[in-house]
Amino acid sequence: MSSHIVIQPVTTKAQLKSFVELAYRLNADDPHWVPPLKSEVYALLSPKKNPFFEHATVQLFLAEQGGEIVGRISAHIDHLALEQPVEQGFGPGTGSWGLLEAENGEATGALIEAAEAWLKEQGMHRIIAPISLSVWDEPGLLTTGHDHSPTVMMGHHKPEYRGWIESSGYESAKKLITYDLPILEDFPPLIERIVKSGERSSKLKLRKVDKSHFDRDAKIIMDILNDAWSDNWGFVPMTDHEIDHVGVKLKPIVYEELIMIAELEGKPVAFMMSLPDLNDRTKKMKGSLLPFNWIKLLWWLKFPTSPTMRVPLMGVVKELQNSRMASQMAFMMIEYIRREAVAKYGATRGELGWVLDDNQGMIAIADAIESKINRVYTLYEKAI
Repeated sequence: MSSHIVIQPVTTKAQLKSFVELAYRLNADDPHWVPPLKSEVYALLSPKKNPFFEHATVQLFLAEQGGEIVGRISAHIDHLALEQPVEQGFGPGTGSWGLLEAENGEATGALIEAAEAWLKEQGMHRIIAPISLSVWDEPGLLTTGHDHSPTVMMGHHKPEYRGWIESSGYESAKKLITYDLPILEDFPPLIERIVKSGERSSKLKLRKVDKSHFDRDAKIIMDILNDAWSDNWGFVPMTDHEIDHVGVKLKPIVYEELIMIAELEGKPVAFMMSLPDLNDRTKKMKGSLLPFNWIKLLWWLKFPTSPTMRVPLMGVVKELQNSRMASQMAFMMIEYIRREAVAKYGATRGELGWVLDDNQGMIAIADAIESKINRVYTLYEKAI
């Protein structure tokens, strides 16, 4: 008979260290898990370093069994998410949990119960999970695609978690899809014709971002993003502090040729961001930049090569969505970045996503360039 599981709220530095370290122990035997840099994990969990805490209430929990830490979970309420329309996923009374790691189903169930109880005490009556921590970080549980490693800024979870979570009464609310795209070969002739047609337009111009004007272009991109995604399921607006924080984090892996802004009659109306797969370099670092991994990372950041490029974000202003112009701009940006990724960065494949499972426009674009689904993340919901 197994020993009793004790759930403890994280209140000390020692407990926080146990919370962080647990993931590295439980996933050590998974060849496809990419250990995040521990400094990044501590920053994510720090109210002083993560602006998410400015509009969120967070509680971390540990599960202990037989004197050993066997699980962890975060429970949190994003107060900006509470202000969103219910039909868009969140809304009043909706909290979340995330950062789940556990040795077994018993620990998972106990942790989820603790998170539910805490959220209920805070006045919540519904849960969307897992989310770690913000919806802009790592939303969803990996439910398809465990046979390969995730790309930069994507999560990876044990396949057992699905059954353990669903046995706690959770049902699928939304699926987030990523697409694998071979990029060495030209796109189908139809796409090439669409791109060439756009190039002949005197009103339409595509340009690379300019790192010498990084703040300006970052604001342009975030303004388009907040407009383009504002009606999407799960959308929560970023604060100005969060936008600045993201800019600081992404700047070292921003390369001008890999991020495009589309302008229509001189007005920015669309963008596409692609990032070289940093995970390809950090996977062997086991979460630490010491003793010499920081030198290797700095060298790679200066002269990056990567077989994989990830497209985490793209958007078109709402007034142009569902128009022929929107898809034309998307194909043009994808093609321009594809050429640069292959020629200058040694890329052989791209990854698009995530994409909401009901985003018919993006799904049609993914299908047109002959990409294939390679990973699915599931967001669950439950009334409490």
